[in-house]
Amino acid sequence: MEKIGRAIVKLRIPILILSILLLIPAGLGYVNTKINYDILYYLPGDIDTMQGQDILLDEFGKGAYATVVVKGMDKKGTAQLEDKISNVDHVTDIISYNSLLGPEVPTELIPDKYRSYFENKDTDCTMFMIFFDDTTSSDETMSAIQELRNLAKGQCFISGMSAVVTDTKQITKQETVAYVLIAVILTSIVLALFMDSFLVPVFFMASIGMAIVYNLGSNYFLGEVSFLTKALAAVLQLGVTMDYSIFLWHSYKEEKEQYSDDNNEAMAHAIGNTITSVVGSSITTVAGFIALCFMTFTLGLDLGVVMAKGVVIGVIGCVTILPSMILTFDRALEKTTHKEIMPARFDRLAKFVVNHAWLPVIAFLLLLFPAIYGYTNTDVYYNLTDTFPASTPCAEANKVLEDNFDLNSIYMVLADTNLSAKDATKMIDEINEVEGVSFALGYNSLTGTTIPDELVPDALKETLKGDKHQMIAVASDYKLASDEVNNQIEKVDSIVKKYDSNAMVIGEAPCTKDLITITDKDFKTVSAVSIIAIFVIIFCVFKSVSLPIILVIAIEFAIFINMGIPYYTGTTIPFIASVVIGTIQLGATVDYAILMTTRYKRERYNGADKKTAIATSLSTSIPSVIVSALGFFAATFGVGAYSSIDMVSSLCILMARGAIISMIVVIFILPSFFVVFDKLIIHTSKGFINKEEKKRERQPQVAYAVGSDKQ
Repeated sequence: MEKIGRAIVKLRIPILILSILLLIPAGLGYVNTKINYDILYYLPGDIDTMQGQDILLDEFGKGAYATVVVKGMDKKGTAQLEDKISNVDHVTDIISYNSLLGPEVPTELIPDKYRSYFENKDTDCTMFMIFFDDTTSSDETMSAIQELRNLAKGQCFISGMSAVVTDTKQITKQETVAYVLIAVILTSIVLALFMDSFLVPVFFMASIGMAIVYNLGSNYFLGEVSFLTKALAAVLQLGVTMDYSIFLWHSYKEEKEQYSDDNNEAMAHAIGNTITSVVGSSITTVAGFIALCFMTFTLGLDLGVVMAKGVVIGVIGCVTILPSMILTFDRALEKTTHKEIMPARFDRLAKFVVNHAWLPVIAFLLLLFPAIYGYTNTDVYYNLTDTFPASTPCAEANKVLEDNFDLNSIYMVLADTNLSAKDATKMIDEINEVEGVSFALGYNSLTGTTIPDELVPDALKETLKGDKHQMIAVASDYKLASDEVNNQIEKVDSIVKKYDSNAMVIGEAPCTKDLITITDKDFKTVSAVSIIAIFVIIFCVFKSVSLPIILVIAIEFAIFINMGIPYYTGTTIPFIASVVIGTIQLGATVDYAILMTTRYKRERYNGADKKTAIATSLSTSIPSVIVSALGFFAATFGVGAYSSIDMVSSLCILMARGAIISMIVVIFILPSFFVVFDKLIIHTSKGFINKEEKKRERQPQVAYAVGSDKQ
């Protein structure tokens, strides 16, 4: 590895020049990477809800729909607004009371119930549905949503998934840059305080920043990434890969003591040491992110690939760009050195933990079951509108819709267009009888009344009936993602399949129901895959049967506590947190555990007794663990406190808290496990006992005994 180190040192100037030049294509790639703001897009394509959306687009030319509520506008103004809306680019159809009538239909032929579907005279509100000719998250649909809002500001409220996606885009575009700035500033403060140079954080941030730009720029070749990946990738990469920079700096300082007259040689050795140590550590982190790729909800694949790629790029940057910067600006670094606040060793604390190992073990036993219970019972939400502040346009629109029409969502049924009028009418009537259904409206809702078929407007026929399918709108009183609406959807689905076995229930509410089912399975899959992967890696690194079990138990305990706290505080977290956080915390924490275990193994191999070996490993590891954990905390906590998107905020707060909890577990619980299970560990692991040394220790004793006998 020293050869690689010497080559990097020799080529440090070309490396710096190349790294700067690579920022140009990387920056262009970043700017031109398409961002997907629709989380439901990542559901598997083979389920009914997703196939139904394709049918809606291909057959009806409708890729997205929204519910509009107009407040405080008279009939004439509402009619004029409808005309304006129909002329907005990418709006294809409107279903309203006016569209039901048409010019040929006398008002008295329309039953009063239909008016109540669309008008609330008491609150002076009118509702109608609009359809778009493109997908939910397309730029064209989002532009149309924004234009619709501008038509009647303060009077026009638009709800639905396209409105949610539009607000997601606007907020994340405003806040993403701030996320990175907050993470960089707070992390730099931590590094400046706890390391021995005020300038070293600048080079850490510069090299890691370059690696982040390369990673985000290379996302261009993936086609697109989710808004969540874009929002979190930079912050996560900063927090996760910072350890590697810290390790290189500490290694360089140690080597400078030996090669005081030759900084280049010191750095060459430091690079070699870093490559050896960091590759093993980074593999565990990569494995954690790769586990996300096993999700059928492909948002996990999106985040997993980007973050695994980011860790690899971060490692390469750490052993090439950072050492080149350090050597180039070595004099400036020496001038900005200061006395470290934190001691190099924590001997007193280490001795206390080792001599009182029973205290952390008792704490572990007392907290384990409450932590598991909280972990398994923490409430999560799936309604994507809940991730936004109440003042957000989509959240306001949902509130207006609920307050004035007792509606929370509208979803669709796609059934055979050739279904007999009798069966279609019976099916719609049965749907209307389902608890919580405000109304079900289809073509046969109208022709089954006193309106003759020839009087139904052609535009409405084209809206509701296609060549192969007919469309029925179902309005629900129940909130998205609630047990009530999910049960309702199941009943509606069973009704429509009774009349048409190929019928589909589609829309935001059914998609959200599928999201709940799928991510629940994904959570179990990802947890199992990540634990198995980390278990295998630890087994290979330490060639031990017992250590993988002990380390994984300690790390999982930290995760249980972190994810269990929301249950006891009454906090509801976004669904994605339960899938992602455990994997990220597992991948990040295992680095701390491996660092300490490696030193413990070395001390035992060199002949130290149990308590001395564990105390030494703990004392020397604590500074690195604290700096790393505080750095990760700083990178995520500030973003969590700032973000107005609860999905981003909750994830960052959980990661920040997880870093501190993991730090405490590694400092107190893990070494206590080593004390308790030392005999088991050394006899079920390779490299803890120096057999040759044991033989040499015995040989003088045998010779002395023989000599004594002869005497």
